[in-house]
Amino acid sequence: MRDATMENLISFRSPKYHFRNVLGRKAWHIGPLFLINKDKAQRRKDASIDENECLKWLDTKKPNSIVYVCFGSIANFPDSQLRDIAIGLEASGQHFIWVVKKSKEDEDEWLPEGFEKRMEGKGLIIREAVTAGVPMVIWPIAAEQFYNEKLVTEILKIGVPISAKKWLRLIGDTVKWEAVEKGVKKIMVGEEAEEMRNKAKVLSQLAKSAVEKGGSSYSDLDALIVELASHKH
Repeated sequence: MRDATMENLISFRSPKYHFRNVLGRKAWHIGPLFLINKDKAQRRKDASIDENECLKWLDTKKPNSIVYVCFGSIANFPDSQLRDIAIGLEASGQHFIWVVKKSKEDEDEWLPEGFEKRMEGKGLIIREAVTAGVPMVIWPIAAEQFYNEKLVTEILKIGVPISAKKWLRLIGDTVKWEAVEKGVKKIMVGEEAEEMRNKAKVLSQLAKSAVEKGGSSYSDLDALIVELASHKH
């Protein structure tokens, strides 16, 4: 396995390999589906910052200098946890975009005092309920996310864990600001960060190739259609 390419390693670890070669069952590995749609995803109308404003802000920054923070639309953090995330991001000294499920009206209830003023030009907060080739800080909340953490941090090695250990419904384990600071710095600064970034770029290209014509995902989708058609009658 030491001489295996990353592509072969991914194939060996994939669910399709396990189903076909270990369990002896049929399996079709399709995705990532969002790469199939080449059009830009449209932001929800309730976003506090429009796309042009966000891109204009990004254009003022250096490549690979921004941390993107987003937990999706399902996870719900208490104000105390959001405050720790904010303090950790500030302490890391890194530039960031943070998508958070909070409205402008209740910002005083969870943001540290003077946070947005101190972060002017350095941090961008997008208040909305919504989505590479980049390394990640992994913070599992529930369900299969803890398995995803192991995949990203221990097998693919393109991310760092942030010490979340418990499955607590949709709130997740409590993480202190020091862990946020440490995780963000680790993926942004130093040789290890650069190594993770390079691996992530390779994986990104592999993912794009998979959904293109002739790629593994494209071929598996064709094979699935043929299989379903054979059972038509």
